Amino acid sequence: MTRRLCATLLAALLGCACVVIVTTPAQAAARVTVVNDRGGAAADVTYRTALTVSGTGFHAVQGGFGGLYVAFGWVRRSGWQPSSGGISGSDYKYVPDSESGDNQGYLRFVAFPGSSTADDAHAVMSRNGAWSVELTVPGPVFSSVDRDGQVSTVDCREVTCGVITIGAHGVKNAANETFTPVRFGNVYKVEDQQPGTPAQPSTPAQPSSPASPGTPTAEPPAPVGENDDEPVEAEEVVDDSEVDEANATVSVDRATAAQGQVLAFTGSGFTPGEMVLALLDDGLAAVGPLPAGEHGDVAGLIQLPVGIGPGTHELRLLGAASGERPSERFAIRAVATGPDPRRAQPPTIFVAASGLVLALALARLLWVLRRRRVP
Repeated sequence: MTRRLCATLLAALLGCACVVIVTTPAQAAARVTVVNDRGGAAADVTYRTALTVSGTGFHAVQGGFGGLYVAFGWVRRSGWQPSSGGISGSDYKYVPDSESGDNQGYLRFVAFPGSSTADDAHAVMSRNGAWSVELTVPGPVFSSVDRDGQVSTVDCREVTCGVITIGAHGVKNAANETFTPVRFGNVYKVEDQQPGTPAQPSTPAQPSSPASPGTPTAEPPAPVGENDDEPVEAEEVVDDSEVDEANATVSVDRATAAQGQVLAFTGSGFTPGEMVLALLDDGLAAVGPLPAGEHGDVAGLIQLPVGIGPGTHELRLLGAASGERPSERFAIRAVATGPDPRRAQPPTIFVAASGLVLALALARLLWVLRRRRVP
């Protein structure tokens, strides 16, 4: 009987090990492919380019919060990844856009399968980590703002740019951080009548096409030819006596200052028609550019990250033309939530724990039988 129990115990332990191995699928390396609407892999040096970006082998978290962002931009050769301490606007820069489903196509959000954020996504990742989105590249030149609010211009004719994927909604995931280089060339001919407008000029950003913070929540720079005349028209129709000569100010709606909520804010004292950026802390979140009204006022909404720490934080507004930088410090309160889906343990842990309990029970039974054995 002792030999039978030992054999049973060994079989049970091997069975548990096999279950653990079977329920832990191998994770393939994440891979991204890029194809333009002409069948090649390049972006046009003059016109907007529509790219089909597909990914395979990404880490899919079933029911997990968030997913990943897909954008076009530039990264440092090493250490640019957010999971490695990379900072947006410094270690990696990309063309910003809003997070809404009807944005201008410069930023795409891919949600995890079964995620609560899937309704806001442009695509949902499959269980095996595959996805596909349509991404727009405005041209070889785009602008960005670093953590100190300094404007910088990225010229992809001088540096290597490409498709960037990072964790969405502030969730860092090293397995989903990739960079795929994209070269520029003459994809479209003049007679093709490409519906997109010409790309941004090679000169530094102008007030009509201001720099934007390289964060997922920011608005994209306007393509040349769409808003070039707006600041001029504003200056022509606005009476100088109506412009507030006082320094610019910003005010936040403290009732909306809670973790994961949308914070409302207003600003005044800016140059009519200029573009204004809003930055939370050192670029933790951002929105803009927002056009100042005829009286120099702006209003907007900024998404507060779910994981932002409660306490005192700062919101800054940056005027592209006037250089005004008003700020206000305010308190963000914590919001009681249920269990964090990101902390859910994978099934393999529960299977392993069950196997351990079974093994202990069999060992206990074997010990009792040996004590009761008749000489």
